[in-house]
Amino acid sequence: MPHVSKILEVPSTSAGRIDRIVQELTGKTRAEVRGLFDHGCVTLNDELCELPGETVSEGDEVVVKYDSHRRYHEKSRDDAPAAGRMFRIVHEDEDLIVIDKSAGVLTVPAVAGDKQTLVHALSTYLSRGQRRTLRVEIVHRLDRDVSGLLVFAKNMRTAKFLEEQFAAHTPLREYVAIVAGMITEPVGTFRSKLTTGKDLRRYSTNNPEEGESAVTHFRTIETARGATLVRVKLETGRRNQIRVHFAECGHPVLGDPRYQPKLAEHPDWNGRRIALHAQVLGFHHPGTRQDMGFESPAPNEFVKFLGHKLR
Repeated sequence: MPHVSKILEVPSTSAGRIDRIVQELTGKTRAEVRGLFDHGCVTLNDELCELPGETVSEGDEVVVKYDSHRRYHEKSRDDAPAAGRMFRIVHEDEDLIVIDKSAGVLTVPAVAGDKQTLVHALSTYLSRGQRRTLRVEIVHRLDRDVSGLLVFAKNMRTAKFLEEQFAAHTPLREYVAIVAGMITEPVGTFRSKLTTGKDLRRYSTNNPEEGESAVTHFRTIETARGATLVRVKLETGRRNQIRVHFAECGHPVLGDPRYQPKLAEHPDWNGRRIALHAQVLGFHHPGTRQDMGFESPAPNEFVKFLGHKLR
């Protein structure tokens, strides 16, 4: 088959988005160019590049290899946001990066080789213009269909410092959630020990020899359409903690497909996501030793459901 190779050492006048360079090299449409990225036809400095929005600098080498008789169709984005929509940078310095994650994005691969993940997108972002691949260190996670703030370390020293904070439960972690039903208590606390079943679902156990201690504090903000908006503060950060605690008391998070899914259904919650958002994140910076605090605006799905912005 007639294969074509296009190679360019980026001049200063062409620095910018890599998809534009690929389009200039190949003469293809924007959709066809995205297809080239989806099918692994583009490399940047000898590394596979799958992000059309990747930034290239002067001196970078862009290589496009493809079959001139084949049409490279863009892959469907129904199951995951495009890489450029996976996250928004909130803060970045030499030690760490704080991002606002979109719903529908895995933090880490669920299966080996899965590259539609936040860690892969961040690695690609940090590696732009570099001769080697840079990776982020995972400190904590959010469930796939949950949005909000996450911090990643750029080196092992920073990761260890942050991990120690999270292990001691000192970082500030606050969420907003819309849960099914009407909660009448103005404030409340869930305390239980969470364990994992054979189906990987989490649940509270009464066995004192099993599970991890989990403490969730909440404050009721308002009720609307047979649901309740709550602010949630984590004292511990166990997997699925918020979702399990509210589901077990009969108020699952709207849209939750795993915990009390029937009860979590709501005719006015049409978003393909869970109504849970990590809104506030605070921690002690390992480099500057200063307290850092960040806040993310509530997602549009929340505003649409409530009929107003969150106060």
